[in-house]
Amino acid sequence: MDAADEQRFREFVDARSPALMRLGYLLTGGDQHAAEDLVQTALARLAAKWRRVTAPEAYAKQIMYRQQVSWWRASVRRGEVLQAGPPEREARDAHHQSELRLVLRSALARLTARQRAVVVLRYYEDLPEQEVAQVLGCSVGTVRSTAHRSLARLRETAPELALELARDLEVTT
Repeated sequence: MDAADEQRFREFVDARSPALMRLGYLLTGGDQHAAEDLVQTALARLAAKWRRVTAPEAYAKQIMYRQQVSWWRASVRRGEVLQAGPPEREARDAHHQSELRLVLRSALARLTARQRAVVVLRYYEDLPEQEVAQVLGCSVGTVRSTAHRSLARLRETAPELALELARDLEVTT
């Protein structure tokens, strides 16, 4: 990588790292350290192919999706069962949106890695089912059923999110 390419890469990292960190945070279920590892892996692989990549952000996101699925598959093969640390006490924040973010984070953390990946790709990234299936290396039917089960689990574990959405819909109509 020459000096000009290195400068463009540094500018890309400065500009897009916060968005990539948010995505990593969602994909890892709120695990800050795993999200940092995911972003670092994606940026390292992107740097290696910087000259040939035409859409660097899309390429970095694709790396992150595939790496997260790879980590998930590896943990399934090893039979690991990841446990969160001691449960955090819910902080009472004066800002309602902050409370909702915490509820969403907790609910996402209760999903499996695959369910979380499907929810993030389908609803946060707004990808069609076909693209989600392609990214995750599974069938469209698997994406649909996983999304259905994931949303049902979110409704079950965080009913306040559904209530908030209903209130938002009432306000906008």
